[in-house]
Amino acid sequence: MFGSSEEIGDTMSTGEAANHGARSRAEAPAGAGGADSGPLSGGAVLVTGASSGIGAAASLAIARLGGSVALVARRAERLEELAATIGDEGGSAIVLTADLRDAARAEGAVEKAVKHFGRLDVLVNNAGHGVRSAVEDSDPEDWEAMVDLNFKAVLHMSRAALPHLLRAAGEGPRGIADLVNVSSVAGRVPRRDNSVYSATKHAVCSFSEALRQEVTGRGVRVGLIEPGMTMTEMTRGGQAGAGRGMPEESWLRAEDIARSITFMITQPPHAAVNEITLRPTAQEH
Repeated sequence: MFGSSEEIGDTMSTGEAANHGARSRAEAPAGAGGADSGPLSGGAVLVTGASSGIGAAASLAIARLGGSVALVARRAERLEELAATIGDEGGSAIVLTADLRDAARAEGAVEKAVKHFGRLDVLVNNAGHGVRSAVEDSDPEDWEAMVDLNFKAVLHMSRAALPHLLRAAGEGPRGIADLVNVSSVAGRVPRRDNSVYSATKHAVCSFSEALRQEVTGRGVRVGLIEPGMTMTEMTRGGQAGAGRGMPEESWLRAEDIARSITFMITQPPHAAVNEITLRPTAQEH
């Protein structure tokens, strides 16, 4: 399904990632469960934007809690390195390269994860793109990229995952399933020169709450994570300047957001943490 050289059609397991120079990329035998014990043991988790930053940190944290992780992003080499790290620590991960701006490839990533693990217990929609600019000076192609990845990919991934999450909630050992959307404080507090990015994140906020109401009664928890300034590739690139004079050493780290995600998805089945907003202590807005 993934036609370009960057979007590899086969999955790669942790063992294969560790030895990808000498082995083929054929799928490993299916089966969820990374570490032998942990609150996510036996569960399968799909994380988008897993090649760096928050997605990579969250994937590693989830694997350390026993979850088997489907790593989804465009950069295969980065994903393979992360899968190898997870494997070295005794965890389980597969690599799924996909450009999630393409609806068919987003949906295909979900189906490949389910085919490999036999189930899907948690979806973490983390992939994102940001470019700062005043509206009159901005490039509409940047608008399209942000809308496609920040919002539409969340819609397509969520819709594709829901049947599997509902099944896991009803039949799985946890008795619950989780869908986590990583948004941004910018979705709550729009600022100049960040209008389209803020709009996409505000849309994710509204979508998350409406979806929560639709599925919470059937055992699928929907959570929203809204980080403030976080040190990632994006904030050093297209979102550079968003720190508004805050020294980088005061920004959040990707691991801070990963802890919030794992806190959200490891609550007992009767408890749902629906929103977490976290900012650097020094951030006012």
